[in-house]
Amino acid sequence: MIYVVSEPICPEEIYSRITKSTAGSVLLHYAVVKETPHNEAGTRGVEYCRNGDMEAEMAGIIEQLKSRWKLEDVLLIRRLGCLKTGEIISLIGVSSPNSADAFAACQHGIVLLKKMTTFVKKEKCGE
Repeated sequence: MIYVVSEPICPEEIYSRITKSTAGSVLLHYAVVKETPHNEAGTRGVEYCRNGDMEAEMAGIIEQLKSRWKLEDVLLIRRLGCLKTGEIISLIGVSSPNSADAFAACQHGIVLLKKMTTFVKKEKCGE
């Protein structure tokens, strides 16, 4: 499942979206906007923008994960717009019959999400 959204990501809804009928392990990872030491100018947020076909790139990530590990489901969400410190930027959710595959796939998925070329970050927004 792939979602590119502009509204805040609601953690309470995510668990219900991932298939888990034969999963013994469900793992969710939220990436959030963090305050960084080099932001001394009082940045109020970070802007995330689309730079191409995000859905196709995210579908490729799902394919890679499913081909490498035994997974029941993979869920990817990316948020666009101006986000403040602490807000959720992206989410990866995986369900698997075993925890080793869930953890490995989630960790690799995080790496791939960070390398996306169709999702770009601007350091400041809301000023």
